[in-house]
Amino acid sequence: MSEKVLMKGNEALAESALRAGCRFFFGYPITPQTELAAYMSKRMPKEGGTFLQAESEIAAINMVYGAASAGARVMTSSSSPGISLKSEGISYMAGADLPGVIINVQRGGPGLGGIQPSQADYLQATRALGHGDSHVVVYAPSTVQEMADYAYSAFDVADKYRTPVMILADGMLGQMMEPVVLPEPKDTAPEKPWATVGHAHARAHNVVNSLFLVADKLEQKIQERFVRYEAIQRDEQRFEAFMADDAEIVVLAFGASARIARSAVASAREAGIKAGLIRPITLWPFPTSAIEGTIPTAKAYLSVEMNMGQMVNDIRLAVLGRAPVEFFGHTGGVIPTPQEVLVKIKEMHRKAGA
Repeated sequence: MSEKVLMKGNEALAESALRAGCRFFFGYPITPQTELAAYMSKRMPKEGGTFLQAESEIAAINMVYGAASAGARVMTSSSSPGISLKSEGISYMAGADLPGVIINVQRGGPGLGGIQPSQADYLQATRALGHGDSHVVVYAPSTVQEMADYAYSAFDVADKYRTPVMILADGMLGQMMEPVVLPEPKDTAPEKPWATVGHAHARAHNVVNSLFLVADKLEQKIQERFVRYEAIQRDEQRFEAFMADDAEIVVLAFGASARIARSAVASAREAGIKAGLIRPITLWPFPTSAIEGTIPTAKAYLSVEMNMGQMVNDIRLAVLGRAPVEFFGHTGGVIPTPQEVLVKIKEMHRKAGA
């Protein structure tokens, strides 16, 4: 049985990736994820892998592209402005159907912003990780244990669907220390018959490419990829429901904000308000099925985020006007408190006549 250890979130991400079979890491230091790269620099050589601090974020993501093309399990990590620099490379990976894991431990923005925790990269992660018609699977852990769990499973999802996968955390989770049970190391890596292995195999050489100069060929490739996206939307939605079965005020929050929202929902229940929490774990695909299950009892929805209101639009799309959707949050690295969220829940309860 695995031993429970006390680990920082950034370190749990790194250790779980190693146990998932990640043997290549390319990155560049930036707060608040630098501990992840530092951990990899110590552990990766001991596992027979390669750690390389690239000359820039742009160089790092292109190294990820190269290693993924050869069939390796590979990861990079950064924080908000660094992910912006990587976005072209992520788009190239999506266009070449390459699996890989990208960690974003968010900080305040835009621009250099600040180093405090933030969730202001939601729209970037779910809408704009690169140009063109593409999606990237996005996980939003809310505990150090989930940092470990989803860093581990992300490689399987990436390989299954041949797509980049992002773990979208924030500075709070990256720096937080909690007990965590680490997953068992994987003994074997999956076969990748599409990989570019040169003359190592007696078969026709593969070509990895995202350039299609004939419009019909590019359209066909994108349409084939969207068949996989439909399968991801159908089979890979993940969420947690807390006191949501009979909830009249449904709170939605992801990542660190969900920890705050959970406390507020519990306090609301103690005050006689039927509040509940839906915590999206996958931000793409967004768990619309979870919201649909609350429609019969919900009188209002509240999105709690550490930004100016980004997930709130996805909630409104899922609710489809069947109940009002409101937002509460702080931005710039200011963290909402459970009491502030509780005040908002009570206000919405009065307005809804619940």
